[in-house]
Amino acid sequence: MSTGTRRKGSNEPVNVGKTLDFFINGVPCTAFQGESVLQAARRAGVDVPHFCWHPELSVPGNCRICMVEVEQDAGDPWFDIGCNMPVTAGMRVLTESDTVKKLRRETMQFITLNHPVDCGICNKAGECILQDYHYEHNGKASLSSDRKNHATKFYPLSDRIMLDNERCIMCTRCVRFTHEVSESHALAAVYRGDHALIRPAEDANFNDDAYSDNVIDICPVGALLSRENLDHARVWYTKATPSVCPGCSRGCSVNIWHRKPEWALKALDPQLNVRIERVTPLENVDVNGPWICNKGRDLARIFERPRATQAMVKGQAATLEAATQRAAALLAGATSVVALVSSWGSNEELAAFHAAFGSQCGSRLTAFSKADHLPQPGEVLEDQLLIKSDKNPNLTAATARYPLLSPTDTPSTAAALASADVVLVWGEGVDAAMLPAGAAVIRLESYEQPYLATADVFIPISIQTERAGHYTNFAGTVTPFAACFESKAPIAHAESLFAQLAGGAT
Repeated sequence: MSTGTRRKGSNEPVNVGKTLDFFINGVPCTAFQGESVLQAARRAGVDVPHFCWHPELSVPGNCRICMVEVEQDAGDPWFDIGCNMPVTAGMRVLTESDTVKKLRRETMQFITLNHPVDCGICNKAGECILQDYHYEHNGKASLSSDRKNHATKFYPLSDRIMLDNERCIMCTRCVRFTHEVSESHALAAVYRGDHALIRPAEDANFNDDAYSDNVIDICPVGALLSRENLDHARVWYTKATPSVCPGCSRGCSVNIWHRKPEWALKALDPQLNVRIERVTPLENVDVNGPWICNKGRDLARIFERPRATQAMVKGQAATLEAATQRAAALLAGATSVVALVSSWGSNEELAAFHAAFGSQCGSRLTAFSKADHLPQPGEVLEDQLLIKSDKNPNLTAATARYPLLSPTDTPSTAAALASADVVLVWGEGVDAAMLPAGAAVIRLESYEQPYLATADVFIPISIQTERAGHYTNFAGTVTPFAACFESKAPIAHAESLFAQLAGGAT
């Protein structure tokens, strides 16, 4: 970051070329010039509580919970909020003095004055920092004997998000996100004081914000609720598996949340134990930072489509072994093979394909990479934040090995397809009408499609959530993903399948 540029999470510029020495609770620390006490304390491993401050947003200083004490050589100490107090050389900061603790308790009494005690039904329970801070910095019943003020309980901010105004503590993180990150300017704070409310802006539509669901994550309490995931499962019943969003070539790092085996449901539909409960960002400074788009939130709609699990030969049910043997025989007997390679295959699967068939390329086999998915109507094509126009996670790695199959069919592509007597189609995006008449077709796919029954051989393969691997995004950054669920027989893993198919083709 260049000298004088604005550092997020601070209203002041930061000079990363100059450092200042100061003290936190008597311990020597170092800060960058222009860095706030809260930021420097975090880097030093000292926790300063905060609600409204966020490292990627500007500093409003709303909540006052980050109050710290500054010792003076002469005279009384002074107090200020750590999120907006720049470090000065020699400053002596106390974050745990008796006075600071008293101020935090009083602030927590104020913040919880009208906050409902509905933790038992709140979707944020288990992840709510208001809960954490109450026990850590207050832990006492309200001193007020007056009834709490009531506000709108479920207000529709958009088709995806509801607002519980009674839980809202007016930190304004959500408002600042729409102004500073997504730039939709779709949310605003209206009225003043204890009448203040978060509401959609008059001249914007929150439904048009492709990143709107990030406000659910950054809300420090349970005020912003996902309609899709409302009341699905308690957070302590689920676990997060690190993964990669396959929705575009950005390849954002995400956490896929699903039920823990020890909390498996026994009396209800067993499919509830292997469904995606929610998707949240997994911070990756090299790819997506702490954000993802709404398409990433909706990965269940991609991964949980009806699966094709029955292997077929000439449209008739067959065992996985019989289908694999038939496919290997077709490849072995072919004089000209065209392979259409999936852009949703992992780096490991691409390497396995190349190890199995690479030696045949240029002789009797021609391989093309292809786009498994194209932009859908109404989908954001591309923007300046995260979304890319290529709607495939690993087309970069695929095209590094094999040329791209052109949607308009270049002369060389058309000639290769026309001369093929066997076409191996790995992945989605290739309709039967795109393939040459008379050629035998072998399909490796995961989801139900009408054209699968028209293939000479169909072999069902696993999906991303059933295997581990890596994707290479548009910028060349390689990101890993892990398996969330076990694949169920008779489904093959493409990585091990290719060697079996090539066994009879060498």
